[in-house]
Amino acid sequence: MTASSRPEQMHAISDETVHTVDDVLDYARRRALYEDVPLDKAMSPNDLARLASGSITADGIGARRAIALFENVLAPACISTDHPGYLSFIPSAPSKASLAFDVVVSASAIYGGSWMEGAGAVYAENEVLHWLAREFGLPATAGGVFVQGGTIGNLSALVTARDAARARNRELGRPDPARWVVVCSAEAHSSIASAAAVMDVDVVTAAPDADGRLHGDTVALALDAHGDAAFAVVATGGTTNFGIVDDIAGVAAASRDRGVWLHVDGAYGLAAMLVPEMRPAFAGVELADSVIVDPHKWLFAPFDACALIYREPSLALRAHTQKAEYLDTLTDSPDWNPSDLAIQLTRRSRGLPLWFSLATHGTEQYRATIAHGIDLAQRIADEIARRDGLSLVRDPQLSVVVFRREGWTMADYQAWSNRLLEEQRGFVVPSSHAGEPVLRFAIISPLTTYELLVEILDSLA
Repeated sequence: MTASSRPEQMHAISDETVHTVDDVLDYARRRALYEDVPLDKAMSPNDLARLASGSITADGIGARRAIALFENVLAPACISTDHPGYLSFIPSAPSKASLAFDVVVSASAIYGGSWMEGAGAVYAENEVLHWLAREFGLPATAGGVFVQGGTIGNLSALVTARDAARARNRELGRPDPARWVVVCSAEAHSSIASAAAVMDVDVVTAAPDADGRLHGDTVALALDAHGDAAFAVVATGGTTNFGIVDDIAGVAAASRDRGVWLHVDGAYGLAAMLVPEMRPAFAGVELADSVIVDPHKWLFAPFDACALIYREPSLALRAHTQKAEYLDTLTDSPDWNPSDLAIQLTRRSRGLPLWFSLATHGTEQYRATIAHGIDLAQRIADEIARRDGLSLVRDPQLSVVVFRREGWTMADYQAWSNRLLEEQRGFVVPSSHAGEPVLRFAIISPLTTYELLVEILDSLA
């Protein structure tokens, strides 16, 4: 420690800390209000080492130099997921209100794990969760928690499902199986396999139909084949690659008939239920035992947030509440603690930016903005179908459009994708379907225009 270092130096209100906060908030304000968000691109490790190394020193480089380094070197080496031309994977398009309030959440030093310490924040988050539960047709007693992302949401739900199956076995006086089984579609998100690996359970995939939809009949066959070993079925409310919604009602019937937990992974697509015209596509969600939807995808919140909702939260409390002497004062409370509903203890109040944006703009604005993405997907799909040399792999159901450039190989697609990013026109990486290389537009941002998509199509000529 140097002679000039004081224990309170980083925390005290001084000219130095005031300037630090001002510099950071000034950059945050400029970035949040960019009218033309830069797309940017990754840099090589060698280039970053050359341009950005040496920032961690004994005495520090100061806030002004640090924020300048971030703004001019580090940030441009990160692709902006909120750029209108970011059309790969599932983009992020946080509202300005949610971005701004994310700063407030960080500045407020709120611990969101327990009611005792964060009652106001937890109450606001629960308002959002109850609203989502109503939209999904779940009972008024449903509840949940915001976790990091879909992977943690799926894992937490499946842990709860297995715990419920174990409890049922104890009540019936029967042993647990040698290996537990979770049933899902071959098109299910990779996080289901990851969750199963963490839990040391087996995944049994049921074959979807030719359109990629999982149906109740194939789920029933898989459940009957594995009997009491099957503790959960996962249906998908909008696959990442195609935006396909499973036959959730049929899957729910097969699961309920056999007393098996139904989890709906709606990380990307379940937000489409907010559009009244889309509700029939999600029939059966109201029968789920648990669901997830990621606000950092189609609910216009910043990274990272997944809403995990249980039909019976008490089952999650039993599965996840951590026991320790120093936690007894929290867990003995009659109030629900968010940390008792998922695989976590320490947690940020990551649902608050969505709460603020919803409170600011209202739910009707959300419905209209989601509907815009669905309409735009259909409009650009129609344009693709009209063009020589291009063809749709399938009609879009939500806001993902998958298509091909006739005669192109994966190398052709990759070269084109690299060129598009190098020119800073868009970020569209190739995908694949049934062994065939394809392209896909994942449309989330309301700032993505038909004209921009047409311009990208023109570059394929």
